[in-house]
Amino acid sequence: MGCFCAVPEEFYCEVLLLNESKLTLTTQQQGIKKSTKGSVVLDHVFRHINLVEIDYFGLRYCDRSHQTYWLDPAKTLAEHKELINTGPPYTLYFGIKFYAEDPCKLKEEITRYQFFLQVKQDVLQGRLPCPVNIAAQLGAYAIQSELGDYDPYKHTAGYVSEYRFVPDQKEELEEAIERIHKTLM
Repeated sequence: MGCFCAVPEEFYCEVLLLNESKLTLTTQQQGIKKSTKGSVVLDHVFRHINLVEIDYFGLRYCDRSHQTYWLDPAKTLAEHKELINTGPPYTLYFGIKFYAEDPCKLKEEITRYQFFLQVKQDVLQGRLPCPVNIAAQLGAYAIQSELGDYDPYKHTAGYVSEYRFVPDQKEELEEAIERIHKTLM
């Protein structure tokens, strides 16, 4: 006879990725249970993103009082009590856990792209203060990466206003981004 107080093994989780997409991990699709180690969850995310240089990245979660914790790869999901108390459903956030001392030494383009997305998100959410002149340069690079080189036929005045780069974005910053974007090739 089974124990009536056993913790159900079902697990349903959404991982919010740096590109603002979601990866759903479930018991039914990936076989992830509460007894699954954090390393297995991380491996699913790394495979989904096609990430090879994994040492810099991790998954974090918030408890009910919005305290942030990193998922420990050596522990089971059930051992992360602060996580288990928040769901189901559970939410994990993929992000940079350790910044590279020299980003030029990162070998993979996808790794550099994930670093870019993290910095972009940190600036936008105000976690990383950024002077206006640097924000304009970063914004111009982000626009170029998103839209390509400036094309006067495609990029009409005000096209930058569709994008957000800093918490209190002003029209002056958007105009500076447009000016810089025009010079990038």
